[in-house]
Amino acid sequence: MSLSVAQGFTKSLAMTVLSEIGDKTFFAAAILAMRHPRRLVLSGCLGALTVMTILSAVVGWAAPNLVSRKWTHHITTLLFLGFGVWSLWDAFHDGEAEDLDEVEAQLDADLQANGGETKEKNQDSDDLKKQRQPLLAQFFSPILLKAFSITFFGEWGDKSQLATIGLAADENPVGVVLGGILGQALCTTAAVLGGKSLASSISERIVGLAGGSLFIVFGIQSYLSTVE
Repeated sequence: MSLSVAQGFTKSLAMTVLSEIGDKTFFAAAILAMRHPRRLVLSGCLGALTVMTILSAVVGWAAPNLVSRKWTHHITTLLFLGFGVWSLWDAFHDGEAEDLDEVEAQLDADLQANGGETKEKNQDSDDLKKQRQPLLAQFFSPILLKAFSITFFGEWGDKSQLATIGLAADENPVGVVLGGILGQALCTTAAVLGGKSLASSISERIVGLAGGSLFIVFGIQSYLSTVE
């Protein structure tokens, strides 16, 4: 692995983990895994996050070909510093369980709109269907597609997506994609396996402080580095 790939991989992995832990899509995956088969929820969420990471990296890789590398470098620096301040502000001013309660309320509203079934009934029905359906039918199951769509549109325009675009514009995009996918896989797997108990025990303030500090470090490093 070349130095540029390793650097992009390391930065992307660290940034993704600290951005996604405690994120709304993290909470959504944890809550969905309590109500539906974990395998389908994990597949849908990981599929969406992988597609989003690749798309973001492609946009970031193409940006220097459309705009001069000097400008993309400066924009990336400002993005990192801006996201750092944003994350620190959120960490000091947002409530600890606000995102978790908000996501759960949204999913409960969707559940009631779709017939008002109980969580237990949904779980039993989904397990029975999973046993009867062939693999291909499970791949296109409503549960997997629901997990995919909630995660994909939840990440669209999110801070982590924009940061991935900026990182891919300044670092090796292959390393950024590999690090991003691994980071997404680690966070989503933890959310699905740990469930709501893990999600509710995470301190969003501590994660926000760590993530904001990391963004600022990346911004300072980008500012001090020379443009190739």
